[in-house]
Amino acid sequence: MQCFFTKHQISHIDYKDTDLLRQFINPYGRLKTRRYTGVCGKHQRELASAVKRARFMGFLPYIMK
Repeated sequence: MQCFFTKHQISHIDYKDTDLLRQFINPYGRLKTRRYTGVCGKHQRELASAVKRARFMGFLPYIMK
């Protein structure tokens, strides 16, 4: 399985793109693991920091019910 971001040639993960970030968040609001999403380690770390930044700025909630 190839990395989603490598496959779609996305070089920078934007924290304002909430539709993209929501694909990698489970219904409880936690970040899905690499094993489940198939994202490489480099992009998983970038994804985690983008989600954290989006939560801090108020684009994503911390907890979804």
